Amino acid sequence: MTGGTVPVQPEISRFQAWMMAIRPKTLPAGAVPVIIGTAMAAADGKFFPEAAGVALVCALGIQVATNFINEIYDFRKGADTVERLGPTRTVAAGLISEKTMISVSVALLLVVFLLGLYLVFLAGWPILVVGLLSIFFAWAYTGGPYPIAYSGLGDLFVFVFFGLVAVGGTYYVQAGAVTFPVLTAAIAPGIFSVNILLVNNIRDIDTDRNVGKMTLPARIGGGNARWLYAGLTVVAYFVPIWMWMTGYTVWCLLSWLSLPFAAGQVIGLFRRDGRELNAILGGTGKVMTLYGALFAAGLFVPAFIKL
Repeated sequence: MTGGTVPVQPEISRFQAWMMAIRPKTLPAGAVPVIIGTAMAAADGKFFPEAAGVALVCALGIQVATNFINEIYDFRKGADTVERLGPTRTVAAGLISEKTMISVSVALLLVVFLLGLYLVFLAGWPILVVGLLSIFFAWAYTGGPYPIAYSGLGDLFVFVFFGLVAVGGTYYVQAGAVTFPVLTAAIAPGIFSVNILLVNNIRDIDTDRNVGKMTLPARIGGGNARWLYAGLTVVAYFVPIWMWMTGYTVWCLLSWLSLPFAAGQVIGLFRRDGRELNAILGGTGKVMTLYGALFAAGLFVPAFIKL
């Protein structure tokens, strides 16, 4: 079964179509965990810039490939139709053919795998397992007979892979181990990644339910999903406090400078609905980026500058 075709917008160039498919607003979910994991490695005297750089490219590659595969399967299942309130999906709109998207997705995952072999060389078989699982779930998120995104478990998998696994894996390839504080720091990017997904799925509750895509918001309702977003945001801002109280410097609290912007997104989420939530989706990604940059700076600065 394929979804209804969305009218093509002829003014959109090929480059613009691919940028739409990449979904830049979601890329903080791939980048911020690697930045925080690297900052933790620097704070512990384990900074390895080459490994960090390759980990960042691989994480972003997995994120983009997941977005591409999502377009393919949501189109096949009829989730991307003219009634959709979010940004135009390129396969459904006929801007990029399904065949081309499949080819590019496979090629991208192959490149990520080959780059990841360098990290396997550095850190051994645990990273190979992490890499293979990440590639598998990039497909299984919306593909296969039991797609994760359609079951209501997508938020859990996003938290695990864009939080614990991404931060922990980044630290591991530089330090050769994973510590409890690293996994604690991983909670924050995991939460913000979940919040990005929550906003996306709150916006699409009606159209998702129509095609049997029972995301978490589709199951618990938009109101409860909004309160979950707010509660998770509060937890994220307790993470740097815990880090400070357990031995890291007060500079960790730099991330609190992003709190007014995060509060603005929470308020906006409760006041807006439908297409207006696209602004909150982008805003959540910006808050994640700012929080991550400030948190990482709070870990990097004491590592290289004696204050």
